[in-house]
Amino acid sequence: MTEAARPEARPQRPLLDAITRITDLFTYPLRTSHYVELVNPLWTTHQLQARVMEVWDETRDARTITLKPGLNWRGHRAGQHVRVGIPVDGRHYTRTYTISSPPERADGCFTITVKVVEGGRISRHIVRNLKPGDYLPIGLPQGSFHLPDAQPVKPLFVTAGSGITPARSMLRSLIAQERLPDTVHIHYAPHEFDTIFGRELRELAERHPRYHFHPVYTRELGEQQRGRQYFSRDQLDRLCPDWRTRECYACGPQGLLATVEGVWNDAGLGRHLHVERFRAAFAEVPADAVGGAVKFAKSAVSAQAAAGTSLLRVAEDAGLNPPHGCRMGICHACDTTLLAGCVRDLRTGEVRNEAGSIVQPCICAAAGDCELDL
Repeated sequence: MTEAARPEARPQRPLLDAITRITDLFTYPLRTSHYVELVNPLWTTHQLQARVMEVWDETRDARTITLKPGLNWRGHRAGQHVRVGIPVDGRHYTRTYTISSPPERADGCFTITVKVVEGGRISRHIVRNLKPGDYLPIGLPQGSFHLPDAQPVKPLFVTAGSGITPARSMLRSLIAQERLPDTVHIHYAPHEFDTIFGRELRELAERHPRYHFHPVYTRELGEQQRGRQYFSRDQLDRLCPDWRTRECYACGPQGLLATVEGVWNDAGLGRHLHVERFRAAFAEVPADAVGGAVKFAKSAVSAQAAAGTSLLRVAEDAGLNPPHGCRMGICHACDTTLLAGCVRDLRTGEVRNEAGSIVQPCICAAAGDCELDL
């Protein structure tokens, strides 16, 4: 896959701003931007959109999407993520994906790399159905999982699955700036052919002696020996003996991150560990916890909810599509009001029952009957 795509011509922003200030007076209650969208969705100012320029299959179930953002886009920092709107069967869904390309691209494009999630309708749609020429609403880059302005002396990346995407963005950025330090990268995948960017990173390791890539294949040795291939302190000592002197950036499934956090905390080095999660870290739901009937007041829809199922998932399973973003309690795009009843914060186990309080459906579950202003 090429890093560059052919730039698309678009009007100069100062000229567009001058014109729209006048024409907006004649398009009320709409804005000029709504009509400009009919000509080129990338020129709109009321909504940020991106055009799919290229799709590239990384593995059998992962695809890189090259996106050309519209006028209001701002550059990202390597490692940050972006919200992407996905229309499926007449409905609009939002998911958050790490930007897998470096900010130094000269064509103004960026990429996201999406892996099919088991049972995930949206990820499957992105990987199987998106094609060049499609337009998607997007947000602006967000997130604090990125290299500091003062470059770490010796970074260590520990990644698994699609958690490799922010590491790839950071590596490409460091190489583009010609300031790649001594870097160790340990990556976990079931097999060699399941490794996203596998060939690319092996070639980078051959061309850049300061980049040390250690892929670990968790299912290569047969069922009886699989446990030996998962992350452990002994394995870390072997692959990166000087890990205590490095800044570690870890991204991957919850099980990997929990083990990594345990190793660094036991060593008293938690401040040198930086973690990016796919979803919020949930506390264990009490064995005696109960769900209940959930009423979505504005939609006049009711549904039964299990004690460990997020209210956002309950709403979606009931046919609703409430506003949401990160799905892990960070962006607050899904915030709503608890009108009655009781909910449990799945991250902390805290129970809330105060009517009128603000709750986040993406990280809260029913703790008995409840009613939400959705």
